[in-house]
Amino acid sequence: MKPSLRLAAVHLRVRALARSLEFYRQRLGFVVVAQSSDRAELATAPGNAPLLTLTAAPAAPAQPRDAAGLFHAALLFPSRPALGAWLAFAAAQEIDFEGFSDHGVSEAIYLSDPDGNGLEFYADRPQSAWPVAGDGQIAMTTRPLDVRALLAPAAPASTPPLAGAHWGHLHLRVTDLERSEAFYREQLGLEVTQRSYPEARFLAADGYHHHLGLNTWGSPSQPRPGDALGLVEATFARANRGAKDGLIDPDAIHLRVVPLDR
Repeated sequence: MKPSLRLAAVHLRVRALARSLEFYRQRLGFVVVAQSSDRAELATAPGNAPLLTLTAAPAAPAQPRDAAGLFHAALLFPSRPALGAWLAFAAAQEIDFEGFSDHGVSEAIYLSDPDGNGLEFYADRPQSAWPVAGDGQIAMTTRPLDVRALLAPAAPASTPPLAGAHWGHLHLRVTDLERSEAFYREQLGLEVTQRSYPEARFLAADGYHHHLGLNTWGSPSQPRPGDALGLVEATFARANRGAKDGLIDPDAIHLRVVPLDR
């Protein structure tokens, strides 16, 4: 079955473009496909469509700790060996990793960019191996990742290191799970795949484990400030839905919905 939804692009506001480009290009392996004095568009390989936009705003305030906003944007690798090869590459760049988790459905590596924007790089397990609860919902967990086992079957180093990777899901901090769930179900046509994870909700299309994560960890109490560093906009491509520019969720997080090119 062809997918009916994907996270197509993420736009981040950063403090210093040169610093961010050094991180994303040299240390993570993204490829710059367009650049101006205060903006850059990045892809995972030459010739690919850009999926990450960075806009510099030196005077922008940091996002408040109690505000809703980006928890992480997650880049999905085409295979476990590809993720292992990227991990070896990133370790050689002396990346400061923040966590390594086995979620049952996937193996994930966590880090943040110089402005504190959360990132997850991950590879899925076969769907037949995903843990399922008695009610039929996905039963994702968080356990320590066997990093040595991930590195063991690493694919040969590729150029660029992110070849074949694309956004897999978006994870947001929100102020009200029920309200945000209702919004994303209506506007993106998503369905809940897991309610059992503490203070979190996961939603997806097409039987995926999640295209969108929502959480209230840390008890955020205010919407995302529109001028702060961090997530400017996320773009979802959706089949059988018209374009929607200027869509804003209940926590002032900006979205765009574009037709899915299938």
